[in-house]
Parts: sequence; structure tokens; C-alpha cells
Amino acid sequence: MTQPPFGRLLTAMVTPFTPDGALDLNAAARLASHLVDVQLNDALVINGTTGESPTTTDEEKIRLLEVVVDAVGDRATVIAGVGSFDTAHTIHLAQQSAAVGVDGLLVVTPYYSRPPQDALAAHFLAVADATDLPIMLYDIPHRTGVPIETETLLTIAEHPHIVAVKDAKGLPAQSAVVMANSDLAYYAGDDAMLLPLLAIGGSGVVGTSTHFTGTRTKAVIKAWDAGDIATAITLYRELLPVYQGVFATQGVMLVKAGLNARGIPAGPVRLPLLDASEAQTRTFVALLDALGE
Repeated sequence: MTQPPFGRLLTAMVTPFTPDGALDLNAAARLASHLVDVQLNDALVINGTTGESPTTTDEEKIRLLEVVVDAVGDRATVIAGVGSFDTAHTIHLAQQSAAVGVDGLLVVTPYYSRPPQDALAAHFLAVADATDLPIMLYDIPHRTGVPIETETLLTIAEHPHIVAVKDAKGLPAQSAVVMANSDLAYYAGDDAMLLPLLAIGGSGVVGTSTHFTGTRTKAVIKAWDAGDIATAITLYRELLPVYQGVFATQGVMLVKAGLNARGIPAGPVRLPLLDASEAQTRTFVALLDALGE
């Protein structure tokens, strides 16, 4: 297997806030280091949806990237989420992220406006032309309203900067077709799809529960790579309750609740989300406890 462009284990990092809702840069640096040094992440995705990017300003985004790039140094790759429903703004975010030294970009399908496939391709290609950074496309039609269709993926995969897909489409047969006919590296965008995606040629995961399950998730990948399928399945099944449980409500809500419960400051979420309820927090923390995490 060719070495994937962003490693194997990635986490879409939450953005820590202070109790009054301001950006907590000190907590962000500590969390980034924890995810790399303790949870063994190869890369961090900053300013993604799990990072509450719809609620952070451009200035906050750039400050967060500066702090994380400085915190992890050369120990991990930093990928900046820059996608929006405005191509010009996406390009602006891409260029300001490149200027602070990130290693790659995550570009989500433009949401709400539901562009047709030719317009979608034009959007991605315009962003790909705007910097020299490698790009991971984020295909998540249940949030954006539009899938990146197979033919569109194969067409834009010819651009040298478009190298990977965060796949949250939930259609592995279609993903297998793209992988068979392109060099795109595929990463599970849903934690529970990691092992199914590995089975058809996928590279790894951009996880949410991996704030807690990173070391064990990497063990799943290593077992699969070693051809120890039985161990990979056993480990995966142990993790499955947490892989699924983190999405019992919006993932960021439960990740922050879990981190705060474990003494790792993450703070509250910003509206339009609400902090996880006591019952939701208890349920999720019980899953972590049962796993020993």
C-alpha cells in the first residue's frame, strides 16, 4: 500500500473555549499535544465541523492554527478545514491557512446552495489552484445536501493537489470504484466505517471518538495491515459502542463533555449547539469507562 498523504489516524479536533465562550488557545495547545503524544494521531484536522468552524471567526481560525502548528511541530501533520458555501471565501481561508504553515487542507462540499456536479468540480478545482497544499475533499451529503458523484471525483482527482477524500457518504461500493480508478486516498469520515473502508482499500480515519480511542484505533489499523484480520475485527468490535455512541447527538457535544469529565479542558460549545445534558454525558462517559478510556 502506498503511504497515505496524511498518515492513517487523524482526529477532527474540537476547539476549546473558555467558560464564557471565548477561544481558549492554551487549552487548544494542550489538547493538540495530547492527541499527538498520547492518542498517537498522525494528523489533526483543525477548524472542521467538529471544531465548530461555523461559529468561529476568520481571525479565531488563524489564531487556532498558529497555536496548533506551534504545539505539534513536526510530530504530526496539521490540516486546516477551509470549506464553506462560498468559493471566494474558501480560497481566502485556504490562503490564510497556507500562510501559517499548515500541511494540508480539508474542503467540504459547498452546503445549502446544492451546486450541480459541474459547478461542484469548478469549485474544488478553483480551491486546488489557489495554494500548493494537498487537499482532502469532504464528501458528506447528509449535511451538505449534495454528494460528490463518482464521475466528478474521478475527474477532479486528476488535479495534482487533490489527493484524498474524507468519506462520510456511507456507500462503500461507490468509494471502491473511485479507489480502483484513481490514486485518491480514502479516509473514513464516520468512525464506525473504518474497518469496512480498510477492507476495500481505504487508508484510515478522520475520527471524532479518537479524542479518546486513538491508541486503540491505531491498533485496529496495525492489525489489519499485518494481515491479522481476526484481531482487527475483535478490536473494532470492542470500540464500536464508542464509535457509534459519540454520535448519539452532535459529536462535538459529547467529545467536549467527555474531555471535560476526564479533566482535559475543552469548555462549552457555542450556539446553535448546546452542551450535552447530564444524562447524555453520563451515557457517553459510561461507554468510555467500559472501554477503559
